[in-house]
Amino acid sequence: MAGKLRKSAEDYLEAMLMMKEKHGFIRSVDVSEHLGVTKPSVSYAVKHLRESGHIVMDRDGFITLTDAGMEIAADIYNRHKKLTHFFTAIGVDPDTAREDACKVEHDLSAETFNAICRYVESVSASE
Repeated sequence: MAGKLRKSAEDYLEAMLMMKEKHGFIRSVDVSEHLGVTKPSVSYAVKHLRESGHIVMDRDGFITLTDAGMEIAADIYNRHKKLTHFFTAIGVDPDTAREDACKVEHDLSAETFNAICRYVESVSASE
C-alpha cells in the first residue's frame, strides 16, 4: 500500500468486514445498503480497492478482503467499537455514540485513542 487510504476507502473496508461478520459473505449491494450510498459509488470504490490490493472479487461478485484490507478494516472497526463504548460509558445516547465514533475513528491520533483505551480499562478495573 502506497500511502494512507482515504477515509471513504477505510469506511468501505470497515463496512465489508461488518457484512462478512453479519452475513458470512460480502456483496456490493449489502455494502451499498449499509453505507447508504449508490451502487455506482460502491462499484467505483470496489474498483479502486481491487487495484490497490485490499480486496478481491470472484466471478459471482463476492468480495474477499485481502490480508492488507483485513488489517485496515479490523483496525477501523476496533476503533469504532471502542470509541462507541467510551462515548456510551460517559453518558452519550447509543445511536449518537455510534455516529460520533464513525466521525472521529479516522482522525483521532494513536496517542489519544490509546489514552482513551487505557482510561476505559482503568475505570472498568475499578468497578
